[in-house]
Amino acid sequence: MPTPIAVIDFETTGSTPAQGARATEVAIVLVEGGRVVDQFQSLMNAGVRIPPFITQLTGITNAMVADAPPAAEVMAQARRFVGDTPLVAHNAPFDRGFWQAELVRAGCDAPQPFACTVRLARRLYPEAPNHQLGTLARFHQLPSAGRAHRALADAQVTAALLLRMQQDLAERWGVANTGHGFLMALQECARARLPDFLRKHAARPPGLQAPGVRSGAICR
Repeated sequence: MPTPIAVIDFETTGSTPAQGARATEVAIVLVEGGRVVDQFQSLMNAGVRIPPFITQLTGITNAMVADAPPAAEVMAQARRFVGDTPLVAHNAPFDRGFWQAELVRAGCDAPQPFACTVRLARRLYPEAPNHQLGTLARFHQLPSAGRAHRALADAQVTAALLLRMQQDLAERWGVANTGHGFLMALQECARARLPDFLRKHAARPPGLQAPGVRSGAICR
């Protein structure tokens, strides 16, 4: 039976917590049974200044975060919202780093596994021009969710991409969506050669694949 998967996106002041960057916004979209069932979004005040180039990219200003709830409060709410649900992000190492760092600051644990839609997209769609979120959204004609580089819009587009991946895996090869088990399968697919993954998880043989999918593609 399908169980939820949480799609997460952060907006931040920089590229990594290791260099002092902090989160400014978080959004989480829950998908279950092939559709979006809930979502969470909040700006957060981490007590740091947002560089001008980040404001230009995201539209998030210092004034906006000054009026936002404290980062620790927002992260505690986000942790309760997610519960034990596994997480997916587009470029998961980035979002996982901020999820873990901000939760540590808030005194919360972060046990959830992460899967990465970038890595999986490289497996499933090697014919795409590139594997940036906006490019994949256009490639699959996914609906626009608003301004890019805002957490909720990006999480919604990533959720739509994940649902498309679930659909393609199910229709092309009979890979079932079983929630947490499906997420583990996605992680394995991102690491393994696609034929090896399909031999283990597909209800149909790897040879029965749709045109345009290179089964020998490797993760880059």
